Amino acid sequence: MPTKIISRPGFLRQSSERRSFKVPELRKTTRDTGISSPSRISPPSTPSSPDDTPSLSGDPYNRRRRKIPKVVLKINGIFEARRGKKHTKKVSQSAESSSGRDENSESESDTEEKLKAHSQRLVSVQSMLRQTERYWTLERDLMELQERKLFEYFIVVALHKTKAGVPYLPEVTQQFPLKLERSFKFMRETEDQLKVIPQFCFPDARDWAPVDNFPSETFSFVLTGEDGSRRFGYCRRLLLSGKGRRLPEVYCIVSRLGCFDLFSKILDEVEKRRAISPALVQPFMRGIMEAPFPAPGRTITVKNFLPGSGTEVIELCRPSDSRLEHVDFECLFSSLNLRLLLRVFASLLLERRVIFTADKLSTLSQCCHAVVALLYPFTWQHTYIPVLPPSMLDIVCTPTPFIVGLLSSSLPRLKELPIEEVLVVDLGSNRFLRQLDDEDSILPHKLQAALEQVLEKRRELACEKGDLPNDSSSLSTVVSEAFVRFFVEMVGHYSLFMVGADRDDESLSSPTLPSPSTSSTSSSFQREAFRKAVTSKSLKRFLEVFMETQMFTSFIQERGQRRQGLKGLFEVRAQEYLDSLPGSEHRGVNKFLKGLGNKMKFLSKK
Repeated sequence: MPTKIISRPGFLRQSSERRSFKVPELRKTTRDTGISSPSRISPPSTPSSPDDTPSLSGDPYNRRRRKIPKVVLKINGIFEARRGKKHTKKVSQSAESSSGRDENSESESDTEEKLKAHSQRLVSVQSMLRQTERYWTLERDLMELQERKLFEYFIVVALHKTKAGVPYLPEVTQQFPLKLERSFKFMRETEDQLKVIPQFCFPDARDWAPVDNFPSETFSFVLTGEDGSRRFGYCRRLLLSGKGRRLPEVYCIVSRLGCFDLFSKILDEVEKRRAISPALVQPFMRGIMEAPFPAPGRTITVKNFLPGSGTEVIELCRPSDSRLEHVDFECLFSSLNLRLLLRVFASLLLERRVIFTADKLSTLSQCCHAVVALLYPFTWQHTYIPVLPPSMLDIVCTPTPFIVGLLSSSLPRLKELPIEEVLVVDLGSNRFLRQLDDEDSILPHKLQAALEQVLEKRRELACEKGDLPNDSSSLSTVVSEAFVRFFVEMVGHYSLFMVGADRDDESLSSPTLPSPSTSSTSSSFQREAFRKAVTSKSLKRFLEVFMETQMFTSFIQERGQRRQGLKGLFEVRAQEYLDSLPGSEHRGVNKFLKGLGNKMKFLSKK
């Protein structure tokens, strides 16, 4: 079955870094009044402590700010305090053009070594972008899910030996449903998947021998289709009841829905029924398949007969936040210290090749899913295999980006393979086995410091009461909001540089991202204007590299095709960020962009 595959990155240090957004001068500054032009737009600095928050009465933004969770306000305050005050500066076009200093020229904080490393990263990421033209987005895939069932099929995999002296081989012993009533393409893909799924269920088949006792374990894997779509395999490996030495079986549910907790609960029920009688498993799974597909935050009820207990009513709740449906950040933070985690995160942002290794399948799958979730609102576009069977180990020799999880037993063979420029992370010993040695110099220093400070306080912030609806005030929510704020600080102004499809003037915008010919509502993106809108040199340089990644390209492309009004958490937080701009300046930016759009529209019709 075809699969897809990460590349290279670091932490830029600058002692005095100021960030703001700038647009061409809208109106002149009057010296007598001290009113400056909104040439550079920046959110006002806010108190580093929520206790210092001024009165929220007055303008609409302050009224809306009351609705922002306290946890989010505290996270925002930490970022703003670390970043420092943002200043609104007058920058005329003539001043910019005659500045005499190139943005990439060497300064007190720019050594020749830093500039060389930056150039190498840029070349590396650009080469990866040219190799793949197909993109996959989380939002698009989640929208497609609404028409699907809770899962596609359920299988049982067991170990068999063809003859004495040879290792055990995993084989599918049961399948539900037996007939695949779908299109030919779906059937062909499913048949291909059924050939490889046993290897994912037992990636350690060669190491097995009959045992007297074995605690059941839960793990998951990901299958990537030819079109880039992903299917999740949720597995429960358990030892059959009986006496004497015996081999375990794996019960596997394959679904388009990434929701680890929900399917873990289903597997709990499967294990309970299997302990009574194998004949009880299939009727239960039939009831699950016939249940309606739950919307985020909704609960479905399944009734099923259980001998000795009568008819049981089982409630299955889908989390309200789709981003966190298959994520367990606790496992990730217990496996890696904060410094190593941020270095891994930086490497993933530049789409490098990353290999995780651990002794347990559950640790591998949970940590891989969690680290990919940190990338939201961006989506990993390359090969993603949380648990890689040893028979597929050659995949790590490919020159394209990947995220791969390996059992520690595969490390001796991994060392024999010709792999280059790869980050190997040992989750069991909290260390890197291989690295590129520049991982600490990738992210803008102040953004990294703010993110690190929030994550250090994650447990304290997670204990906020009455702050978020339902059970959202958890570790996962705090961690997610911290990384969302990181990206808001970095690219939260992107919407100001999305240009409507009817504006077709090359002199207006830099090279734009490709958009599918099937869409009539596409937008172009002013790449250079977007990047130059930030005044922080380290962030500007990071964006120069990051904007060449496939995850950024697909992010902008998907936003250009998105239906108006469809917003995720990132868009909500980004809008709150833009709303925090001084009122006159924010209105000035919108007025300028709207006027410029009307002018270009008029010129294009002449």
